[in-house]
Amino acid sequence: MRRSPEPEQRQRDPERSKQQLLDAAVVEFGAHGFSGARVSEIAARAGVNKQLISYYFGGKEGLYRAVADRWRAGEPELAADAESLGEVVGAYAGAAIAQPDLLRLLVREAVERDTSNLDREGQRARFRAMVEDFKRRQDDGELAADLDPRHTALALFGLAAAPVVFPQIAMALGLDVDGEEFAAEYADQTAKLVSHLKKKS
Repeated sequence: MRRSPEPEQRQRDPERSKQQLLDAAVVEFGAHGFSGARVSEIAARAGVNKQLISYYFGGKEGLYRAVADRWRAGEPELAADAESLGEVVGAYAGAAIAQPDLLRLLVREAVERDTSNLDREGQRARFRAMVEDFKRRQDDGELAADLDPRHTALALFGLAAAPVVFPQIAMALGLDVDGEEFAAEYADQTAKLVSHLKKKS
């Protein structure tokens, strides 16, 4: 049974409270995984009573799913101005660097394999759509005919994620991942690299 928040909590802007909890949840889930994250820490980071997690999301699992839902809802805007596949992957690379906690959350899912069950259908639908987009782009000549769209999608996802997942390797290569210009430079280089996967005329 859900416990209603205190009156002063209900008087807060509910939408703002939800967004604060979602923002805090991304950081905590990314740092500790689903199992290790504590609702009390999420609420403290958000600056709200932890009762609101149950009140708004039905508990920890509901909050986790809401984080995934918010990401998917905003995803179309991520590459809205991108036309080529290279620009799309570059946009994702830039977003990963700008919002590393979201990517860390995905990495945690890989470590805690059972966690992915919480959003399995949503992820499958999203990546099926990605493969279909790659197939369409392949038909349009953006991908060579001998490339499997599924393997290519996986490899390019890894390419976009690399600076966040392997910052130590980037630094060993002499790249300043914390520098102000790195995100733009990496997105540009990623787009150029992907452009070489085009069908040869």
